[in-house]
Amino acid sequence: MSKSIMLLGTASSVGKSTIAAAFCRYFKNKGLKVAPFKALNISLNSYVTKDGLEMGRAQVVQAEACEIDPEAWMNPVLLKPSGNNKTQVIVNGRVKCNMDAYKYKDLNRELKEVVKDIYYKEGKNFDLIVLEGSGSCAEINLRDNDIANMSMAEASNSPVILVADIDRGGVFASIVGTIMLLEEKERSRVKGVIINKFRGNIESFKPAMKQLEDIINIPVLGVMPYFDIHIEDEDSVTERFNGSKNKEAIIDIAVIKLASMSNFTDFNALSRLKTINLRYVEEVTEIGSPDLIILPGSKNTIHDLKIIKEKGIFNKIIELEQKGTLVFGICGGYQMLGKFIEDPLFIEGENKSEEGFKFLNTKTSFIKEKRTKQVKGIASCNNIINYNDIEVQGYEIHNGVTSIEGNEIPFIILDTGEVAGLVNDKGTVLGTYLHGIFDNEEFLREILKYLLSKKNINNIEEEIISYKEYKLRELDKLSNLLKENIDMEKVEEIIK
Repeated sequence: MSKSIMLLGTASSVGKSTIAAAFCRYFKNKGLKVAPFKALNISLNSYVTKDGLEMGRAQVVQAEACEIDPEAWMNPVLLKPSGNNKTQVIVNGRVKCNMDAYKYKDLNRELKEVVKDIYYKEGKNFDLIVLEGSGSCAEINLRDNDIANMSMAEASNSPVILVADIDRGGVFASIVGTIMLLEEKERSRVKGVIINKFRGNIESFKPAMKQLEDIINIPVLGVMPYFDIHIEDEDSVTERFNGSKNKEAIIDIAVIKLASMSNFTDFNALSRLKTINLRYVEEVTEIGSPDLIILPGSKNTIHDLKIIKEKGIFNKIIELEQKGTLVFGICGGYQMLGKFIEDPLFIEGENKSEEGFKFLNTKTSFIKEKRTKQVKGIASCNNIINYNDIEVQGYEIHNGVTSIEGNEIPFIILDTGEVAGLVNDKGTVLGTYLHGIFDNEEFLREILKYLLSKKNINNIEEEIISYKEYKLRELDKLSNLLKENIDMEKVEEIIK
């Protein structure tokens, strides 16, 4: 079996996923064949693999750090909350069931065995597996149902490194408390501690690190500084929603932060550009007068549509579109742009139907079968936005089937001949099912040129490189930061 190392956290959002990505990149750059593994993920941000299976985005980033194709076995259990205490359970890439969140423990025994079998089947093909836990590893009320934390460390016989977040405060208490709440056999697996998101002078912090080591009798392997490296994060608990202003920006883009927003990673390719100020807005007063409004995907589309109506966001978008603001919908957002959405089987929630914006002459109905597929096609808007046909690729994840009721203008036509997106006759509204549409650099360049042309700016001064190349550059920065701040020689000893 492969060697392994497991990163567990004192809490959710301490940076386990990012540190795991750094480990993956570091050991990949040392010439090892590395793969990530997270037994259980709870997230609305998912990805579709080449074979049409669904998995969490965090392990996609980590697989990219390893320079291997993401595969569903790397995240064998994915839970997608859909509101009203309902959760969609995805096992090895396929929907197993939709269940009451409080009944999850009934599935627990079965899922534990599935996870172990997958790990031992696939993990043997690699030199090193970098495992990641989920949330806090010391939730004593959840110990019996644990799949992703110490249970997985024991099943994989992995040494553990504990990751803690100093930025939120109370880091020493969280580390000591976590270790004290572990059982003795679990505590013995913890071979090191990493303190993450440090701001300030590390030299002044070293005496405290020594004190901590004396208390817990476990080495502190180092302190990761707070950094500005663009690595995809997993959950909506992220600083991207804090509304930081890009002062160099020319183009203002407002993403409507839906209550059940999914796949916000669709917009990472936009946020990396200095030309763009990307904002996430929840209230009508925050919208202002952006150049582009984006309606993202949703795990509960009808419910989110009702909420933006109640908040006045719906009418504000209509008002801005009439003034010429470009409106772009992706997946659930695309469905909202049409005339009507219905959910007769209550696939997503308790709402049966709702009228949409009526920007596009479409109707969407939810069915039991989910479409999960990587796709390629042509984006064609030369009669509206004035660019030539562009090859695009992405992936689809949706239960909704959208029918076109009239002579609508195709925006994206897949290689199969299917229409996966539309544009209205004014060129002010575009919608598509393609997640990752902005990752296509040629498409992104043309959309940016169009938005700049509306401001009478005829050229893009900023270089737009391949998003894949950009991500590998950022991952190498992250790996170098790891080497500079963490005792990786000690980590390698721990693994051996």
